[in-house]
Amino acid sequence: MPQITYTLSEIDRAAKFVLDHLTSNIVWLEGEMGSGKTTLVKAIVRLLGSKDEVSSPTFAIVNEYATPKNKIYHFDLYRLEDETEALDFGIEEYFYDNNSYSFIEWAKIIETILPEHSQKIRIIVKDFQTRELQID
Repeated sequence: MPQITYTLSEIDRAAKFVLDHLTSNIVWLEGEMGSGKTTLVKAIVRLLGSKDEVSSPTFAIVNEYATPKNKIYHFDLYRLEDETEALDFGIEEYFYDNNSYSFIEWAKIIETILPEHSQKIRIIVKDFQTRELQID
């Protein structure tokens, strides 16, 4: 399992590490509240060449960003009650877009409907500034 330890000032290095180790365009991020999931997605979106302003999709549930080559969908499923709500807004359709990335925070609620080839990233808080990132 590839892993890296980093601080917030090294977030671009962590984002590059993720991009270098991805085997899927569907990625779910696991980590406690405040562990830096959105911060990591912001850095990845920037490295992929998007000029869009990245923000947490907590209330919108999904934000879309454009890059020169791909679309990026950033999901935050924290507020969903169950996977039916995700199916109701058509989450599966995002997974069939092979020219896009899907980064999903709080994906545990839809684990049973995630494609088999999806990839999990765990962010573990080591201390106030340090995180460990593991890619399954």
